[in-house]
Amino acid sequence: MGARGRDDGPVGAGRGGGDVAGAVRDGSRPPSGSAAAVRRSAAADPVKGLLHRHRDLCERAVDPLEIAAGLEAHGVTDRTAARFRHRDVFSLAEEMYARVPRDGDTPARPEEAPVSRPRGPRAAGVVLALLPGALCAAAVVCLRLTEGRPRLIAAAVGVLAVALALGAALRRGPLRAATRSTSTWACWLVGYALLGDGLLDNALTGGPDGLPDGTADDPWPVTVGPVLALVLSYAPAAGCAHLFTAGARRKLSSSRGLAEFSASVRPLLLGTFALYMGALAALLALTGAVLGEPAAHPQGLTLGALLLLARLLTVHGHLHASRLVLTAAAAAEAVALAAPFAGRLPGCGFLSVPVETLVAACGPAGVPTAACGIGALALLVHAARRLTRASAHAPTERTR
Repeated sequence: MGARGRDDGPVGAGRGGGDVAGAVRDGSRPPSGSAAAVRRSAAADPVKGLLHRHRDLCERAVDPLEIAAGLEAHGVTDRTAARFRHRDVFSLAEEMYARVPRDGDTPARPEEAPVSRPRGPRAAGVVLALLPGALCAAAVVCLRLTEGRPRLIAAAVGVLAVALALGAALRRGPLRAATRSTSTWACWLVGYALLGDGLLDNALTGGPDGLPDGTADDPWPVTVGPVLALVLSYAPAAGCAHLFTAGARRKLSSSRGLAEFSASVRPLLLGTFALYMGALAALLALTGAVLGEPAAHPQGLTLGALLLLARLLTVHGHLHASRLVLTAAAAAEAVALAAPFAGRLPGCGFLSVPVETLVAACGPAGVPTAACGIGALALLVHAARRLTRASAHAPTERTR
């Protein structure tokens, strides 16, 4: 980001109220005086009050971009910055950065401050991103080549191996986050993609009469193809997340205002999202053809979109919306599964009517498609608002 000084002078240039600025630098309070004197001092140095309120942010900031993101998170807009005689928040942040010393060192000029950028993917990160898909593919092969108890053992080992690999991959790279509070609901949604359609179809026809045996022609079929495609899509998801984060940080360093930054990041977000959806659609078609199963594009695409958007929002500090939508989607699927069984109770047949109507119109896949599709749409709208703000891309240790 090029230097953006004040409209009436260079960044950090001398102005009236120098004693007040000095008091801000050494942490002391401005000398007491009459109300008129205080008003004259504030008018001469309008940034001093903002510096005092956000001193901790300015002292720990590694560059002006972090201050700009923090100010935006506290409600400071480009219009607010105009009251401090700056044309935008980025220009205001550069002055605040320049006026607060750090550990006795001379503050670097804003144009010389290094702009930290996300590091490119390393070999270990690439291997970790590909490992879950490779293990899941191996587990599917073992399921197809075994029967009876060996198949159960292969399924248990495969699930454990894929879960451990995904956990390791999510602890580093562009999709890492400090919380795991959404993992339970994500596991439920993936589990429903594997077993839910078959269980719902059996429940509506009076079953199930037994447990699934892991084959597609079983009365309770296990749909392995969509789950394999989702696990294989982790690598494209990590790549898309890296492209989005790197692109947003570049635009953050070159934008000249919050509105300009948001307008430039929104197409980037939608483009990376579309890129992932295209990769997932191709993987769904590929796994369906190889395994001889339906491609299951509706439920696979909506689930993949929901999981990617929830993870992106969590990574960038918006956990609440992700948790709420994932919980709602999982609850909707659970209610849909429970409704046919509840409808078997005397006088409770009406409870299963909504699910029966939806399945009659769209098939069993209509339930996860509706639940995940509505959730993904809600998160996409939310992400278009939240992930296009500078505060979502603050250059902190979390994003470096």
